[in-house]
Amino acid sequence: MKNHSKSIGIFVALGLTAAGLSCSDKTKDTDPITVDSSATFTVTDAFPSLTFSSPVEMMHSGDRSNRLFVVEQRGLVKVFRNEPGASTSETFLNISGRVTSGGETGLLGIAFHPDFKSNGQFFVNYTRRQNSQLQSVIARFQSNKTTADANSEEILLTYDQPYSNHNGGALLFGKDGFLYIATGDGGSGGDPQNYAQNLGSLLGKILRIDVNTKEPGLNYAIPADNPFKMTANARPEIYAYGLRNPWKMTADRGNGQIWIADVGQNAREEIDILERGGNYGWRIAEGRECYNPNTNCNRTGLLEPVFDYGTNEGRSITGGYVYRGTKLAHLKGKYIYGDYVSGKIWALQYNESTKQTSNTSLAQLLGSLSSFGEDEAGELYLLNHQSGKIQQLTKR
Repeated sequence: MKNHSKSIGIFVALGLTAAGLSCSDKTKDTDPITVDSSATFTVTDAFPSLTFSSPVEMMHSGDRSNRLFVVEQRGLVKVFRNEPGASTSETFLNISGRVTSGGETGLLGIAFHPDFKSNGQFFVNYTRRQNSQLQSVIARFQSNKTTADANSEEILLTYDQPYSNHNGGALLFGKDGFLYIATGDGGSGGDPQNYAQNLGSLLGKILRIDVNTKEPGLNYAIPADNPFKMTANARPEIYAYGLRNPWKMTADRGNGQIWIADVGQNAREEIDILERGGNYGWRIAEGRECYNPNTNCNRTGLLEPVFDYGTNEGRSITGGYVYRGTKLAHLKGKYIYGDYVSGKIWALQYNESTKQTSNTSLAQLLGSLSSFGEDEAGELYLLNHQSGKIQQLTKR
């Protein structure tokens, strides 16, 4: 059976071939996907003169500098002016010598401290080999606003990766000022050790830590209201669990809600909204379907996804943002996301009161959609892992 992992080091053509040979398309979507014929889009280059090496993340630093930072999987962070005519980018951070990169490993995420403008701190999520053991590393770096000091690294947290896939990678600061970390289930296929349901493991979780203070023996502190802080044998960093590979996680700048896109195994790709102490079901369930066991599973206490889709639409979800910009006004308040394999891009309207959703097809990217980016104005960008281009939605 298909492992259904986000193979971000492989050309999309190979990903489609592999998926087509081994994935059973036995399920159908439970929610309809419509095409917005009145406002369809094309995908165009946002910065035509710039090309990056396997980009996996892009964001602004929140310091009103009108800069964008692009994470390259090999271990570099590039920075450039947010101007369509930008012709050059500079290296902001280079830790390629300590990063293990390839497939689903590498430098995968970045988050700027809410006070970056004054303290110059930012945080990264990367993969390394330590005495032959693959590890995920969450580290703090210092910068002078123009360049980062690679020697300033302070490692906050490490956790072993039993396999090379399902590394998660996303980092963000919530409105509460705490750092949220998305971790995968450790890899292989089907979560063979059931890490995602094990509160004694950091794998398959959303973690939440305080980076502004330290507890004895730690380079961070545990927030007082973390749900499992007082639970015996549980890791106190855990905020939510039951996730397979939450490759992307973003906060809605409007209301602070945190959206998670969790890559599925064989049948369903899912979108979740973060809840304190929530169990999102993996490996008991995959999306709205049973996984282990594959029928009559006990779903008591599991959170249903906001939305999920089947393999007829795509095979590896790439989470985006709730749109809060101004250039695409009729998309405001909708969650814009896509699929790495199919390249399809959608807008999801979610009514929190009724739990009803409406999902609209917007466009299709040619290449491999590794990530979305957001600038200081709330405008969105698409990262094409295959071509190395930063792209955008343009109304026809």
